[in-house]
Amino acid sequence: MKIGVVNYFKLIKFSHTVFAMPFAFIGFFLGLQAFPAGVEIEAMPLLLLVVGCMVFARSAAMAFNRYLDRYFDALNPRTELREIPVGLIAPQQALWFTVGMAVLFIGCAWMINTLCFFLSPVALFIILGYSYTKRFTPLCHIVLGAGLSLAPIGAYLAVTSHFAWVPLFFSFALLTWVSGFDIIYALQDEDFDRRQHLFSIPVWLGIKKALTVSRFLHAISFIFIGLAGWYGPFGWLYWGGAILYGSLLFYQQWLVSPHDLSRVNLAFMTVNGGASILFSIFVISDLYLVV
Repeated sequence: MKIGVVNYFKLIKFSHTVFAMPFAFIGFFLGLQAFPAGVEIEAMPLLLLVVGCMVFARSAAMAFNRYLDRYFDALNPRTELREIPVGLIAPQQALWFTVGMAVLFIGCAWMINTLCFFLSPVALFIILGYSYTKRFTPLCHIVLGAGLSLAPIGAYLAVTSHFAWVPLFFSFALLTWVSGFDIIYALQDEDFDRRQHLFSIPVWLGIKKALTVSRFLHAISFIFIGLAGWYGPFGWLYWGGAILYGSLLFYQQWLVSPHDLSRVNLAFMTVNGGASILFSIFVISDLYLVV
């Protein structure tokens, strides 16, 4: 069967790149601001390499997740029409796609700098290892968040080759934000996961307590956004973006209740995508427009 590019885009849910990519841009432009005045850096080629790392790493992680979960996906009514269960993409093709994306990711990291190259296997271990975690721990959501949280600090390292607290605060904010909304997303599969002996916060604690954990994580995420603003080189535009980010997290939590899960997809995709994109626009604008 001829494999279309569109099938691979669906396999890796390319649209979900909007969650972490804007935070990578924040880390990148924050790194540029860390250079003293007069120091020149070829920003555009480096930005393209950072974007390449993001796309290739995430593609490898998603394809591997679909490969590893293909049997569960075939049994779950919510996922039974995914590309591997219906035969649009063979399992071996998904696995080779994973390998190819991982190689391209390491290659981009090598072209960036030595530190990113040496850290690239660590990043792959985290983002690929996530797919195993729901088989043995309800903390799988935290591992997913940890994988995506590498975006801002990784982009910052690509520019500066050293760690700093402010991009790390953004990474912690991303970790807790992603973990919180992944718990909400997992509510849809609570019954199925329980029957298949898979682990998640909703399976472990039930829907009501799982939502409480999600709200706690989102509150922590907002605190880290505040810490980044307090310690970073930001002005009033940043705080406007922070308030908007917090408001969208609150709205997301308001959309979902233990007795009504009908708006989970709205909370997951639309609100989270908007929060990430809009917040990054405010932050980057603040870096370059506010004196």
